[in-house]
Amino acid sequence: MDKNSFYQRVKQLKITSAKLVEGIYSGSYRSTFKGPGLEFDEAREYVFTDDARFIDWNVTSRMGSPFTKTFREEREMVLQLAVDLSPSLWSGSGALSKRDLLNILFANFSWAAANQDDRVGALFFTDRIEGWIAPGKGNKHASRMIEDCLTLEATGRGSNLSLGIRSSHESMKRRGILVILSDFRSTGYWKDLTIAAKKHDVIAIMISDPLDEALPSGGGVELQDPETLDTLYSQGNSPSFSQQYKDNWALMKLIWLKECHKRGVETLEIGTGEDPTARLLSFFNRRRKVR
Repeated sequence: MDKNSFYQRVKQLKITSAKLVEGIYSGSYRSTFKGPGLEFDEAREYVFTDDARFIDWNVTSRMGSPFTKTFREEREMVLQLAVDLSPSLWSGSGALSKRDLLNILFANFSWAAANQDDRVGALFFTDRIEGWIAPGKGNKHASRMIEDCLTLEATGRGSNLSLGIRSSHESMKRRGILVILSDFRSTGYWKDLTIAAKKHDVIAIMISDPLDEALPSGGGVELQDPETLDTLYSQGNSPSFSQQYKDNWALMKLIWLKECHKRGVETLEIGTGEDPTARLLSFFNRRRKVR
């Protein structure tokens, strides 16, 4: 990508992201998430209207009279993006590839956090850790993150979601928001997702394409796994094979939805043929209403 093309792309991403910022995040950004929670403020003398569960027994024993803990909402919210850059994200049947869609979503979240002066960081992974950006604030930081997302050339061939989720969780020292951007073509990550969801507000965004769910009709079809490079040949006009292919991916999605919801992880699927900003607006408007 040449320099002029790169900066034009960044500019376009910023314009697109502005719609999301104006539509939902401004003024209601924090109500969209569970937030970082509460932090200890001070201990003061206990009064009869206080909750006895928050009595500070250490201070009480030293002072000889009951004291209670008081709390305040943590001022700073940290958003961590776990970004899957595995080869399967380069596929796509329309004008946008999954990776193009991922870039747009990444920019949306980065600039939305910057707009609210919250810290945002990112971890990029395939079957290994490809890069990490420490959480920071401001438009300059968001622009640097987006530049890294657009230009990072991954070296791994597979997708280790378990590693990506675990590493993201371990890098977050306090409660925050973890957004996972992936097509979730991986296995063995449920334990790490469970651990992350117990502490953080986790949102899993599945990036999909129509070809994930149905084969094109016609003659011979060559299917190649972009990560293993294994190839399978089939007749696209074979009703039995097409149905089996469709049923397989439908079942995988149902399992994904069930397992995520079981862990309190909210899910969103966005396809390459959809408007990602509009889908995010709808998702977060609904999410805000139920909080």
